[in-house]
Amino acid sequence: MTTPVCTSASKAASPATQTLPYPSFSSYVKARQPVLLRTARSLTANPSDAEDLLQTALAKTYVAWERIEDHRALDGYVRRALLNTRTSQWRKRRVDEFACDELPEPEPVTGGDDPAEQQALHDAMWRAIMRLPARQRAMVVLRYYEDLSEVQTAEVLGVSVGTVKSAVSRALGKLREDPELEPVR
Repeated sequence: MTTPVCTSASKAASPATQTLPYPSFSSYVKARQPVLLRTARSLTANPSDAEDLLQTALAKTYVAWERIEDHRALDGYVRRALLNTRTSQWRKRRVDEFACDELPEPEPVTGGDDPAEQQALHDAMWRAIMRLPARQRAMVVLRYYEDLSEVQTAEVLGVSVGTVKSAVSRALGKLREDPELEPVR
């Protein structure tokens, strides 16, 4: 007795009747480019670099197109090409720092360490503060020299916090415009 054989199953298994999900490289790129570009953008900080990275990975995929047996796994292949290309770029990056025997000395800052200039600046600042109206002067001294908060300054002077904020703001504006403090700016 003979057993019936399913002929449709044997036809489905033959490679001639199977349809590939992407018959050509160009149709694959058209269909998957937005998704692959998002992947490339996640690997680089610059959108232009991401486009270049994707083009390089797609060029590598095009060269290997005939060797890729399972076209259903193309996304994985291209993602791996993206990652490998990005890793190679990272490894080849140019390094601008070089080891040397002597450490370079920073340029000396003029006027920053001279005690006479610091004292002259200190004196000029106090003269500018003394030219402020008494109320503004008191608020600036409490706020910045005594290091009190706006709330604490308001409590000491018996005024509202808003008054302290506005008066200090006006006082700082006057100090910024003081001609004696011009060299500091």
